[in-house]
Amino acid sequence: MAVESSSVSGRMAELREQKRGAFIPFITAGDPDIETTEQALLALNRAGADIIELGVPYSDPLADGPTIQAASTRALANGTTLDKVINAVSRVSPHITAPIVLFTYYNIIMRRGPEKFCQEIKAAGAAGLLVPDIPLEETGPIREIATAAGLELVLLTTPTTPQPRMEAIAKASQGFVYLVSVTGVTGQRTSMEARVEGLIEQLHQITDKSVAVGFGVSGPEQARQIMAWGSEGVIVGSALVKALGEAPTPKEGLERMEALARSIREAI
Repeated sequence: MAVESSSVSGRMAELREQKRGAFIPFITAGDPDIETTEQALLALNRAGADIIELGVPYSDPLADGPTIQAASTRALANGTTLDKVINAVSRVSPHITAPIVLFTYYNIIMRRGPEKFCQEIKAAGAAGLLVPDIPLEETGPIREIATAAGLELVLLTTPTTPQPRMEAIAKASQGFVYLVSVTGVTGQRTSMEARVEGLIEQLHQITDKSVAVGFGVSGPEQARQIMAWGSEGVIVGSALVKALGEAPTPKEGLERMEALARSIREAI
């Protein structure tokens, strides 16, 4: 079955053919406000994003470090809701080439109802879904619902995942396999743990799917290092969220974020 380039797996296949690495930025929707989020999605697309992860703000984001937690808190405080996020995606998706993957906690999906949630985000233009707090054993039903709606469910594996489980995750993941580079929560790190190279190699031995590394990537140097280790993609979150959300004004935040995004895109 041919995959369309507007799908996550289609984009990864395209990049592999072109021998290019995937730049996958992450931002939190609604930080500093939903209008700026729309501008940020356009800016990331301009800066060369291949796929964009958009985080739905949540009050108890277990996988996120302090930067993204703070962004979620700001977004919720200014009234960002799931409906506002979906509307923003709907307005922006026709104007960008990068497929959008929604990063959301399971409780948000359950509150809306999985079928309705998946249908609504697909109708808005999302291409994929990433749910960090669902264990592999419980992903079956949501994957079926997502697939029926035309979405791909990306799964995460970590440095502490045992080999048999890593194999099962790689087999079940759609779009690409998300390799968490460090144990713990997201955030910027100054040096990548060298064992990431071994984990990338391990994944390549068990799957022919593309691997993208995230959690703790803060700039061009680390992105370059990850690509040198054989990854097909780099996911950057906290550094971009910080640049965007902690600037004195939204305009300055957008400029800082786009400049950082361009420097990372050039590095990979």
